[in-house]
Amino acid sequence: MEIIQHRLEGVVEIIPQVFHDERGYFFESYHEEKLRGTGIPNIFIQDNQSFSVKGVLRGLHFQLPPYAQGKLVRVMKGKVLDIAVDIRPNSPTFGEVLTCILDDQKHNSIYIPPGFAHGFSVLEDSIFVYKCTAPYHKPSERGILWCDEALGIDWQLVDPIVSEKDKVLPPLATMLDELKQYYP
Repeated sequence: MEIIQHRLEGVVEIIPQVFHDERGYFFESYHEEKLRGTGIPNIFIQDNQSFSVKGVLRGLHFQLPPYAQGKLVRVMKGKVLDIAVDIRPNSPTFGEVLTCILDDQKHNSIYIPPGFAHGFSVLEDSIFVYKCTAPYHKPSERGILWCDEALGIDWQLVDPIVSEKDKVLPPLATMLDELKQYYP
């Protein structure tokens, strides 16, 4: 298992060792002891799964503390461009974007800690799974406009399929006062 600490504090990519033979393949997608010391928590309380067709864009979503979620995400089938945005106003990387391709060939996963907005664009029909450190809490749910010009995200899609809810989210700059209350 290879563990990559990305430039945004707390974001960790996991690349498993995959064992192939004539029957198929095997890999460990999560191993608490091997991940100890990486910042990835050893307690996840909710697992989620979604299917999305090529061209779908989901995000950028997050929950405010104390319901903020850390997410360990991966693709079971297909390929996505995964996006993390640092939304901690006092962080030296506030507003910076990290992108990572997740696919069913590399079998990699990425941990996105609380204090980050998360989204992904679907490059191939995909089954996306994630483990969460906190349950969904609608009153704490927030989001950032996926096409916020200040973030400059290249979603690698020409005409994305975006939910009505995601189309009307605010840009990051307009959320700064609220975020300062939760991330002093």
